[in-house]
Amino acid sequence: MKFAIAIPQFYADGEFDPAAFRAYFARAEELGFESAWTQESVLGAGPQFSPIEAMTYAAACTERMRLGCVVFVSTLHSPVHLAKSLSTLDQLSRGRIEVGVGTGGRGRPFAAFGVDPHRYVARFTEGVNLMKALWTEPRVTFDGEFWQLENAPMEPKPLQKPYPRLWFGGASEPALRRAVRMGDGFFGAGSSPTGKFAEQVQIVRAALAEAGKPAGDFPVAKRVYIAIDENAGRARSRMDAALEGIYGYRVPAIEAAAITGTAADCVRAVNEVAAAGAELILFTALFDQREQMEQLAAAVLPKLG
Repeated sequence: MKFAIAIPQFYADGEFDPAAFRAYFARAEELGFESAWTQESVLGAGPQFSPIEAMTYAAACTERMRLGCVVFVSTLHSPVHLAKSLSTLDQLSRGRIEVGVGTGGRGRPFAAFGVDPHRYVARFTEGVNLMKALWTEPRVTFDGEFWQLENAPMEPKPLQKPYPRLWFGGASEPALRRAVRMGDGFFGAGSSPTGKFAEQVQIVRAALAEAGKPAGDFPVAKRVYIAIDENAGRARSRMDAALEGIYGYRVPAIEAAAITGTAADCVRAVNEVAAAGAELILFTALFDQREQMEQLAAAVLPKLG
């Protein structure tokens, strides 16, 4: 079992403290967290830094931790620009980047990005294939529905060969099967309850077996929104308020998926996530992130398993 934490990225105008950010990562490496991850929401009610820039700053503040995003809504990106940014960041971090991608689902504001809402899955698939080509081929000739290149080189390639691990997000069976077909791992969303995540893992494992792919080569992970407090009611109310701040409104299903309560409550709930199939658990605190990380390390992680 591997454990990860969130890269702090929820800051209002003027709130960012560079020294506190550096200290957070110095302590995270001392505590032995395997990796740290961002998420992406370009438009939204809550203030949120973009993932590439937050990952880049984190790379400069760390030496060994792996750094990722789950997920880039890559449907909304130019795959050429995204491939270049990620290749550069993999070089800057000396090969410590993890990449999560997802379609974003039907509810995205596609018009703001010039994306046809009726072709977003095809655009997503084509974009991922184009990024792979740019990362691996000396010169790329690509004749797609959305993008066309002729004999186009992109250098440097990622430091990791052939490219950083590609994690796929998704919830529906077609999305999970696409993850197995095109990706290197599955990352369950923080908005997905443990029971639903367990069902998703079973679909992934069945698809791996059908494809003849070893399950050991295809890791499974899950984001967990978490709040630890000896006052369980306070933990729940603070988590619900933080989630409302991100989404702009109350989402009972997402609130129900979050893990809150005393350290003992959280140990029980996180063990259920592990039993459902998570091999990497990404703990995402939405307030008091440094304090929550300390409580995780002292009172939760030693009691898991």
